[in-house]
Amino acid sequence: MSIVTGLHHVTAIAGDPQQNLDFYAGRLGMRLVKRSVNQDVPGTYHLFYADGAGHPGTDLTFFPWPDLPPGRQGVGHTVEVGLAVPEGSLAWWVDRLRDGGAALQATETRFGERALPFHDPHGLPVALVEAPERPDFTPWDGSPVPSERQIRGLHGVRLLERQLAPTATFLTDGLGFRLVTEENGWQRYAVGDGGSGQVLDLHVSPEQPRGEWGVGSVHHIAWRVPDDAAEHLAQRRILEAGRRPTEVIDRFWFKSVYFTEPGGALFEIATDGPGFGVDEAPDELGTALVLPPWLESQRAAIEAGLPPLRMPAAGAGTPTQAR
Repeated sequence: MSIVTGLHHVTAIAGDPQQNLDFYAGRLGMRLVKRSVNQDVPGTYHLFYADGAGHPGTDLTFFPWPDLPPGRQGVGHTVEVGLAVPEGSLAWWVDRLRDGGAALQATETRFGERALPFHDPHGLPVALVEAPERPDFTPWDGSPVPSERQIRGLHGVRLLERQLAPTATFLTDGLGFRLVTEENGWQRYAVGDGGSGQVLDLHVSPEQPRGEWGVGSVHHIAWRVPDDAAEHLAQRRILEAGRRPTEVIDRFWFKSVYFTEPGGALFEIATDGPGFGVDEAPDELGTALVLPPWLESQRAAIEAGLPPLRMPAAGAGTPTQAR
């Protein structure tokens, strides 16, 4: 039995925060549901994009560190983030992304799913994947993307590894994934019913160098558990599987345990609650800088050190609009 229910969020490293906001809110039409800071490095933003309600599993987040060099794709890293879009919508998205200057690749079929790979303005590998409707999606009325075309949430992630067995064994024995199928050298693992938001693809490439964090790379993958009890169970199972999980860390909107999988990619276990509505009304999500209570005493200094952000207009989102 799986001890995680699917993806909770994925966090990546961006460059200029305004360019990041212009692209993900203005071009991709995702809602900025939380405008906060990296709780471990509070001098930088932590921007959370999700569906209209900020549901766990729909959440792609960024640490904007524009002074970092570009990341390097390689083994021991997450090399692509998949975002779910409605079936039959990729042609529309091709036009929108091409108009926005994204670096598009050819549409392809993976495991029976149509996917459009591209790189965001800072080099992050992303794929829009056509997937069936999911019950945990709420449209964002303020999106520049029509509700029938909007991104539904996280679809899956792709990892590159030097060796298959250590990571595969940990996924199945430690986290309760199961191997579903294999195609073109990629193995697909899943939890739950294996639907959108519940899959991880694994590829072995022993000749590749080790990946490195930097602008345009994934920082970590967070997997969902429903509550505190499940979090502690997951922590224990991860320890029993030979990994070294952290203590439970209170992130205010959820609780977290961090660890590296055997290949080196950073994973997190995150609780579904209390959620982003604990400190903002539903119609105010993402409109102001919010801090967890333990950082409120530093608000003046934090705000003084952050660059201002403006919400993009409906036609924003091109790489040339960064300031």
